[in-house]
Amino acid sequence: MHQWADVFTRKEYIDILLESIRFCQATKGLQVYAWVLMSNHIHMIVSTNKDSLSDIIRDFKKYISKKIFEAIKDNPRESRKSWLLWLLKKEDKIWFWKEGYHGEEIFSQEFFDTKLNYIHLNPVRAGLVEKEEEFLYSSCGEIYGVRKSLLELAV
Repeated sequence: MHQWADVFTRKEYIDILLESIRFCQATKGLQVYAWVLMSNHIHMIVSTNKDSLSDIIRDFKKYISKKIFEAIKDNPRESRKSWLLWLLKKEDKIWFWKEGYHGEEIFSQEFFDTKLNYIHLNPVRAGLVEKEEEFLYSSCGEIYGVRKSLLELAV
């Protein structure tokens, strides 16, 4: 997230993000193995069996940028509207995400497990929950057998 703005503190913006991921899963072959959505960024372990992963991520980021910017602009209950709209605009362009795509290829089960633990512990490190499986906006609950994930997980 550009400037680390806490956009994902409102359910309506979270829903837009999750619906976009679901769309990519249904139409673009995105496979989600693990994820966690923090207030200002998302971590995912993903792959694809259809389109280029970098193309999917590029299109996803472009769509989310526009959609959430519009949602902020149109939200009468958004107390931070002026500040967020100012922050997310640069030279008449929406600047929602940080530049680039920071993907890392997972090459072993050990590396997968390291990344899985890292992303699932984000809410614990942030002091949001005591146990990683308690965090709703994460795949951890399903992986630990506590609850179904809000996103369909690849097996």
